[in-house]
Amino acid sequence: MRIHPTRRAALLAAVAFGSRPGLLRAQTAAEAGWPGKPVKLIVPFAPGGPTDTVARLLAERLQAQWKQTVVIDYKPGAGTMVGTQFVATSPPDGYTLGMAISAHMINPSLQPKIPYDTQRDLAGVSQIALAHFGLFAHPSLPVSSVTELVAYAKSHPRTLNYATPGVGTGTHLAGEMLNHMAGLDLQHVAYKGSAPAQQDVLAGRVPLLFDVLYSSMPLVKDGRLKVLGLASPHRSAANPEVPLINDAVPGFSAMSIIGVIAPAGVPRELRRRIGADIAAAVRSPELGERLTSLGMEAVGSSADDYDALIKVEIDKWAGVIKRAGIKLE
Repeated sequence: MRIHPTRRAALLAAVAFGSRPGLLRAQTAAEAGWPGKPVKLIVPFAPGGPTDTVARLLAERLQAQWKQTVVIDYKPGAGTMVGTQFVATSPPDGYTLGMAISAHMINPSLQPKIPYDTQRDLAGVSQIALAHFGLFAHPSLPVSSVTELVAYAKSHPRTLNYATPGVGTGTHLAGEMLNHMAGLDLQHVAYKGSAPAQQDVLAGRVPLLFDVLYSSMPLVKDGRLKVLGLASPHRSAANPEVPLINDAVPGFSAMSIIGVIAPAGVPRELRRRIGADIAAAVRSPELGERLTSLGMEAVGSSADDYDALIKVEIDKWAGVIKRAGIKLE
């Protein structure tokens, strides 16, 4: 039986997508008409704060691109898990997206009862930005670099503490990673937020601080703290003078990542299209400048690259959490 060339092409395309021709046509039609209604962007926090600010800036740019309303919907609670679960269980049609921070990659190993499978139920759409972590010290500590800190800590075992904004935060895990990779035994002191952690270090009660670079650099500029190193794998565009921890401890990498996720069932090509639109918005000079003013660096990655990064970060933090025996009480 002869098959008409047009029909043959359709069948071959269906096989390539691993789908029946009818399903292929339905998906193509749905993707071609997207977005045909408002898109919901879930923020897993209460209004206010950096994640909400980034979401609003992004929504404004996307509305102009898509000619559709982007609705910010707040679902706070349980260390971002309430909002993330809402995204995971939403219809996979591209009309519900979610904001994700580094907790998205930390929670699978830290939270004892996570109500979804991060890798099975969710997928990355685009990494929006990153924020750098810095290692800071009180001026009285007789070290001026990470290399000197490592030597000093080894000659003064179990005498140095480091402050962070809380247990299980990216900054806490960065400290535990430094302990493991450099063979140190720095003791963690958890606070409820960056401000109280800073205050105890400024007062000299705790000698070291892991914090978001942008938050504590003003204290370096006025001489109340000194910065020893940057936790990221590359230098900060805003503060290129700050050396990398990686220079003294090869392979060290820890940073705060913010991006957009979607239900895993969103068709790959639609997810890639949404990711490309978000990346274009992020790379616009206007949004890039606003992110810089918030202490972040614009990224605007592809969906595939962000999805791959999520998997790498999940595995990395799982190892840190297991080795350090970190548990939430």
